[in-house]
Amino acid sequence: MKRMQAIVQTVFGGPEVLGYTETDVPEPGPGEVLVRVGGAGVNPGDAVLRSGRVPDLVTLPWTPGNDVAGTVERVGAGVTRFVPGDEVYGMLPVSPRGAYAEYTAAPAAALAPKPKNLDFAQAAAVPLVAITAWQALAVLARVRPGDRVLIHAAAGGVGHVAVQLAKEAGAHVIGTARPAKHGWLRELGADELIDYTAGDFRTAVSPVDVVLDLVGGAYGPRSLDVLKPGGLLIGASIDPGTDEQEATGRGLRYAWVTAEPSGQALEPITDRIEAGGLEVTVKHTYPLSEAAAAHHAIEERRTTGKLVLAP
Repeated sequence: MKRMQAIVQTVFGGPEVLGYTETDVPEPGPGEVLVRVGGAGVNPGDAVLRSGRVPDLVTLPWTPGNDVAGTVERVGAGVTRFVPGDEVYGMLPVSPRGAYAEYTAAPAAALAPKPKNLDFAQAAAVPLVAITAWQALAVLARVRPGDRVLIHAAAGGVGHVAVQLAKEAGAHVIGTARPAKHGWLRELGADELIDYTAGDFRTAVSPVDVVLDLVGGAYGPRSLDVLKPGGLLIGASIDPGTDEQEATGRGLRYAWVTAEPSGQALEPITDRIEAGGLEVTVKHTYPLSEAAAAHHAIEERRTTGKLVLAP
């Protein structure tokens, strides 16, 4: 059996439970491909799962990591979409075999051809954040020209992609972020920026059509206060702070967005990346052995863009 280095977690806890160890290379089952990992995206959800806050989703021992980019090594039975040597990227379902490893076995249906103009680390940063932002703005909100869209945590992974997609749709884009990130967000298309550290965002923004809340907690009910009648609040955090019942009672709408693994869902994203109309910023790339350091950084919630692990 061929061996590899991987991050393996055997107990729930802080970043220190992410062990760098040798383990078996997985075998691709029917409908799966074996991917030699070139990059693995690090997302806040990885840290939530690692901590044990939603233990029913994780079977220990566990290798984290939903976002992957790499090269197909072998294909399982029934796979015709890819052949060995293909460069792919995608979002993996939660399973004991994640992307924080030198190799991973992934459902072929979750993968798409890697954008030609991205390297593996850049491509690994894309899937979850791009699918989430696309589902929120293009599918749920159906943002149209002239809509006013407020994006909380606009400089984060999902946020900076959402700024670009909302702007492409013709919206007036407003974001909450620290002042040091305002210039970069304006370059991405933001029209207004609010320093959330200087006061309550509700006093700094006039009514909007859509709020994409990537923070949750107290931001949920406060976001309802800035919506126009009939406006839509989209929650995307584990603790949204509000729900459909509260929104409906105030003449508003509420939806919760989640990204689902889908190579097909990546197709409009790939098109935009290859055309130069969408960028996903990688703030820092860590060696696979430093996964714990990446988790410490992601839990500070001050990351600009994305963090990536490179085996």
